Amino acid sequence: MARVCQITGKKPITGNSVSHSNIKTKRRFLPNLQTKRFFFAEEDRWVTLKVSTEAIRTINKKGLAIVIKELRAAGTKI
Repeated sequence: MARVCQITGKKPITGNSVSHSNIKTKRRFLPNLQTKRFFFAEEDRWVTLKVSTEAIRTINKKGLAIVIKELRAAGTKI
């Protein structure tokens, strides 16, 4: 499950690299993923997640407990 955000599900997409002479070659656009440790106070432990920067903003807005609850409801083991 490399290069996939655990919260948002963002993954690499494909597109074209366009040169000055308008020659197109395939390339990949990778998501901005960070390996981040969060302290999960409800269980008194650290949780390491591979998340995109958008997911970090979501965790800051909603709270870690709500995000983990949604992940577990979807069937993800945390």
